[in-house]
Amino acid sequence: MTTKVKTSHEIDGMRTSGRMLATVLQLLKGKLEPGMSTKDLAVIAANELEALGGKPAFLGYQGFPDVICISVNDEVVHGIPKATHIIKDGDIVGLDFGVTYDGMITDSAISVIAGRPKQQGHIRLVERTERALEAGITAVHGGVRTGDIGSAIESYLKQYNYGIVRDLVGHGVGHQVHEDPNIPNYGRANTGPWLEAGMTIAIEPMVTLGTDQVFIANDGWTVLTADHSWSAHFEHTLLITEDGAEILTTVD
Repeated sequence: MTTKVKTSHEIDGMRTSGRMLATVLQLLKGKLEPGMSTKDLAVIAANELEALGGKPAFLGYQGFPDVICISVNDEVVHGIPKATHIIKDGDIVGLDFGVTYDGMITDSAISVIAGRPKQQGHIRLVERTERALEAGITAVHGGVRTGDIGSAIESYLKQYNYGIVRDLVGHGVGHQVHEDPNIPNYGRANTGPWLEAGMTIAIEPMVTLGTDQVFIANDGWTVLTADHSWSAHFEHTLLITEDGAEILTTVD
């Protein structure tokens, strides 16, 4: 379905959903440390969300088997939590979470370095991917086109010679986890579908230290970089306003 202009009741539901989501991600960020498994983090996320009164949007979505996607190093997105996947010192861990509350869905992601970083380049990759998300958000307003958002993200990132993943994109969100239109993290300004104030979208740059090429692992879910370069991923769900955007996946 194409993302719709949301009613005030639907927006209130998404604000509550987004606060729950941000609360869980901040909790995971504080608890994440070397020696934990990715399944340990998924259990924490599930328990905290249940206590907050929300439901996991990803569990069972198109068959996904857990409440959260946790992707490490060369895993770009959609990693399945496993008790055997132990986080090591310096790993870049992507935490991608979705929450449903009162029938409305929000989607957000952060990347966190576990313990001590292995190199400055990993710190810069994480910081710059988050700044690329901020650049995309700055471009949003009523009447924006998807190409305007993608162009803003690409313009920021291209100065660093990173790989900008093209096979995975941002999207509308709200009634479903993924709604049309797609919102690529690259493109030309003044192209693509128009977006109206009152619509809700997820912007999510996925950036690598190598090329933009990716492939899907044998588990049918985990997306990895083709050259096994490390990656980072950040995402927010936004309400488009006439003159900007309201970040819904925040505790503020």
